[in-house]
Amino acid sequence: MAGYVLKRLLRSVLSLVAVIFIIMLLVFQLMNRDAVIAKDSNYSKQKGNNKIVYKYNLFSKYEYVTLKTYSEYASNYAKENNITFDEAYDLPQNVDEIEKDSTSQKFIDTYSKKGYKIVCKSKSADTDSSILIAYKDRNIFERLWNFFSHLFFVDYVGYAKQTEEDIAKCGKIKRGIYITKDPINGGLCIMGSGTKNKYLLYFDNVYPFVHQNFITLNLGTRFQSGEDFFSYFTRRQGSPVSQETVLPNGEVENSAFDYHRRVFTANISDRDYAIYQDQYVQDSSLYTDGLSMIGYSFIIGIISTILVYFIGVPLGLLLALKKDKIADKIGNLYIIFIMAVPSLAYIYMFATFGNKWLHLPNNWPTGTVPLVYFLPIISLALPSIASLMKWTRRYMIDQMTSDYVKFARSQGFSEFEIFRKHILKNALIPIVQGIPGSILGALTGAIITERVYGVPGMGKLLTDAIDFYDNGVIVGISFFYALLSIASLILGDVLMAKVDPRISFSSGGGRK
Repeated sequence: MAGYVLKRLLRSVLSLVAVIFIIMLLVFQLMNRDAVIAKDSNYSKQKGNNKIVYKYNLFSKYEYVTLKTYSEYASNYAKENNITFDEAYDLPQNVDEIEKDSTSQKFIDTYSKKGYKIVCKSKSADTDSSILIAYKDRNIFERLWNFFSHLFFVDYVGYAKQTEEDIAKCGKIKRGIYITKDPINGGLCIMGSGTKNKYLLYFDNVYPFVHQNFITLNLGTRFQSGEDFFSYFTRRQGSPVSQETVLPNGEVENSAFDYHRRVFTANISDRDYAIYQDQYVQDSSLYTDGLSMIGYSFIIGIISTILVYFIGVPLGLLLALKKDKIADKIGNLYIIFIMAVPSLAYIYMFATFGNKWLHLPNNWPTGTVPLVYFLPIISLALPSIASLMKWTRRYMIDQMTSDYVKFARSQGFSEFEIFRKHILKNALIPIVQGIPGSILGALTGAIITERVYGVPGMGKLLTDAIDFYDNGVIVGISFFYALLSIASLILGDVLMAKVDPRISFSSGGGRK
């Protein structure tokens, strides 16, 4: 078993790399990169040379290109030659003069030899200065390496880098990790000094109640807000909610800030230092709703999965036992109806019926209303019930007509004994394999169902990312979905081996 799992894990890693490579190839190489900034409101406000600089800065931020600016080059040049930045950054105002200037020409020559493309524009009527930048398209293998090499961030005491101004203002950091009393709620917590996060382990009344920042997952950032993608879909939603909080400087105020989410900030302002008494500043707020996107999707998905198996398997067994009788015909009619009607039309039809005739909410309201879960859960469960009924019926009928069943009857075994010990057990083996996939699949959300009912879950993330050309999120969520798919396959095989003793994952392999 251990050898099989290890081999599957190794193949899974290769599969993940292949999937992300293909996704990156599609979104970064084959799509028009200008579409990424098409919906950026700030980009449309830029003019002339400023618009060009803004565009290439965005391309650099989202790893389309490696960008080198003349200001960065001039800053380094000034340090090397012991002159002021203004002296080094004496960029002429038109292209002809730029090409004759020795400093700017060194910039052009240096990066042209390294394969960079040069963008040089003269000062225009609507811009204050000329521009000189160099860029080079990012290699897809470099991008792939950066994604996986930065996939996990392990916090460490050497993370914080203080400037001379920081040391003069705040003093030198005494680096370390220690257990102490949480000044926010009075419990115990683990804090860091010199780490990225102030709180490395803490407890509160927010699900899952235990929170850690020792190891965090980096799936990229959202294009529009620059927010960490993993934090975005795992944090609570709603509007920021204020509560009475004791600030690190001892003052009490009503604040919506989440002081457990304090991160190291270089060049801290005087105001922030007066409040926090160190260089760790909050970077997120407390929200009203108790669930995150992944929380809503999982609750709806897991309840629908339970209904699917508790209803679909018994009905599938009934159809097999009543083959060609009235119960079987009614069940097959339901299966055919679900398969024939497009899922979008079926869900809208059910939403309208549930709202008009049963007076159930068919649009997600603000706040917690338990009945709002009913229609999404049922809409998600009924098609899967039909599918499980169909396959359970098929597996049962295959087993009921097998030679070993005929042999058991000839040996005098009762029908109930044959059904319980042989037919049912063998028929349910392939059904059991799909259970882990159904449970983990609940985390991904249901795109169509959540869209129709306005559920603030995971289902909308991928479609929203595609709509807004948020390529970093597309890559991150594709990795998340692929990881869940691979995990469900491995768990399904392991579970099937536990149920069926004939299946072995030893070095000999195969069924015994």
